[in-house]
Amino acid sequence: MAEEKPLTIWIVSGEESGDQLGAKLIRSLKARLGSERLHFGGVGGHAMAKEGLKSLFPLEEIAVMGFSAVIARLPSILKRIRFTADAVMAAKPDMLVIIDSPDFTHRVAKTVRQRAPQIPIIDYVSPSVWAWRPGRAPKMRAYVDHLLALLPFEPAAHERLGGPPTTYVGHPLIERLTEIRPAPGERGIATDGPIKLLVLPGSRRSEVSRLMEPFGEALTLLKERSPHPFEVTIPAVAHVAQEIRARVGSWSVKPKIVEGEAAKWTAFRAADAALAASGTVTLELGLSGVPMVVAYRVSKIEEVLKYLIKAPSIALTNLVLDENVIPELIQWDCTPEKLADALLPLLSDSPERRRQLKAFSKLDQLMKIADEDPSERAARIVQEVLISQGKV
Repeated sequence: MAEEKPLTIWIVSGEESGDQLGAKLIRSLKARLGSERLHFGGVGGHAMAKEGLKSLFPLEEIAVMGFSAVIARLPSILKRIRFTADAVMAAKPDMLVIIDSPDFTHRVAKTVRQRAPQIPIIDYVSPSVWAWRPGRAPKMRAYVDHLLALLPFEPAAHERLGGPPTTYVGHPLIERLTEIRPAPGERGIATDGPIKLLVLPGSRRSEVSRLMEPFGEALTLLKERSPHPFEVTIPAVAHVAQEIRARVGSWSVKPKIVEGEAAKWTAFRAADAALAASGTVTLELGLSGVPMVVAYRVSKIEEVLKYLIKAPSIALTNLVLDENVIPELIQWDCTPEKLADALLPLLSDSPERRRQLKAFSKLDQLMKIADEDPSERAARIVQEVLISQGKV
């Protein structure tokens, strides 16, 4: 039997969530193709480093979010794009996988495709072409051979928009349902104790700075209006925890602040309702079965971009359900009065609360991917592309 050909796969991510996806993909590729024959390179963080990938540079150098932040760091980001593309060219890998962070990773992919069209390129995580700048989808066909989507509606969106071949591989959250869902008796609208309310002001400093004040004032109003006592927990990511603690000092409702993933999921399993910034957390809450109100504020520069947004919702759970069941209070609607008004019905067995819970019960069916885990399905598609390109 002929010895299997060694394979070099480069994975380029741009932030921590991409690093986590990349690490799971590496593990699944090792299981599928054999760890002895695989060699990895690229850009990643601590998770991918544990799987043997030596990053070209620290991920923190490019992990910037938001329009204003990207503009401020643009010269250094462009320098890293050129450096990364040159390194890919020097390594001549059998495949390049880019993960999320399109401002960085897609520029690398375009450069590699122009200079080495023989290298197959897979994009893991679709840009939000279904929300804004849909013209990106057909342009991606020139430098992406296959797209791995995290959301079930994205393959149809790319087909409609003329994007690259796309496969729904599943969201990594569906691998963690036992962690985020309560055991019997772990949750329930309390009759003899306080209702448990989660407050999630975001994982970026810009989100925390804009949302903590209206969130705190909304809780003051809620305390005055609610016939039910409640206690507040804020699961905080490490890099904004100090700022959150400083800002809750002026709140009349004093929350419990917890850090770490285990503490976060414990809070989710016990929660009766939530007030959350828009983002992946809305899908986490939906899959956990926590009724919520979603809010968001952006800078004045970013506010101008809202006219380019075509999506019917900013909440991922609403988009997956194809139903705006979760209240969304954006920009000028993100006021303490409106937040409190929207939250109040969720603190009792109300029609608003029941409507959300009924909708959330559909998520498993909408997001299922048969018997494979998302990382396993992603690894299978990577292998199939390698075979189709004659690399395996």
